[in-house]
Amino acid sequence: MMSSSPFHGLSAFPPTPAGPDGRVDAEAIGRLLERLCEAGVASIGLLGSTGIYVYLTREERLRAVKAAVECVKGRVPLVVGAGALRTDHAVDVARDAEAAGADALLLAPVSYTPLTQEEVYQHFLAVAKATKLPLCIYNNPGTTHFTFSRELLQRLSDIETIKAVKMPLPVDGDLRAELATLRKKTDLAIGYSGDWGAAEALLASADAWYSVIGGLLPRTALALTKAAMVGNDGEARRLDGLLQPLWAVFKAHGSIRVVYMLAEHLHDVRTELPRPLLPLGSADLQHVLDTARPLIALEHQSLL
Repeated sequence: MMSSSPFHGLSAFPPTPAGPDGRVDAEAIGRLLERLCEAGVASIGLLGSTGIYVYLTREERLRAVKAAVECVKGRVPLVVGAGALRTDHAVDVARDAEAAGADALLLAPVSYTPLTQEEVYQHFLAVAKATKLPLCIYNNPGTTHFTFSRELLQRLSDIETIKAVKMPLPVDGDLRAELATLRKKTDLAIGYSGDWGAAEALLASADAWYSVIGGLLPRTALALTKAAMVGNDGEARRLDGLLQPLWAVFKAHGSIRVVYMLAEHLHDVRTELPRPLLPLGSADLQHVLDTARPLIALEHQSLL
């Protein structure tokens, strides 16, 4: 297990290459993750929402973790998604990840029937007790339709192995106030998803950026992260400005559809979206490629 915290800095979330039958392409995972290791990201978020964990069987999730561990070889902490509809299934995949060599877990409260705060607490407690790995709370009401109360986050932070929370961007946009409140109530490392708000979150002193685009353009995302975390406001905003057209297509089409298309067209990695998700149409595809082209050039510059 890595000695450094996996919940600080840039956590890059790559897509999971898989065929239409849901079988994971282990070789393609290795190619994607090698680029992230070479770029020097702080951690890799494997099997997050971008990594289609909810669409994969237990066996295919384990195949993905084993492929990632084999590629990374301890160079970068691997944070593995352990979300599942049933608590016993989440415990199983968490134990699988630990046994395969993961460094940390990311847990979302996946549900069909809406969950209560107490049900989510008991779910997290069971998974946390099942392994010795540090765990990050995945707070993403946009996909899970569950919102963690401040009181629940405080209770969860008292569980020994729960070390971090991955937050959505606040509705009111007041990141500094939210960070102050969370730090008063918990000792969790606080990071944010929502790529278009990353610069503001890091400049407001968030601990981590859980990044979709970091999974494909890690050098650009890492440059933005480093600038913001040392308080270089001008450079962080310059890079964020360059990424604004991409943020616009993320919002228009959903980041998962954009990233899977880009991975296939730019990195020759087969990353089919699991049905019922559909790929972008030809016109939208061309617009996204045109939007991404200058960012790809930026990614390949030796100095950002």
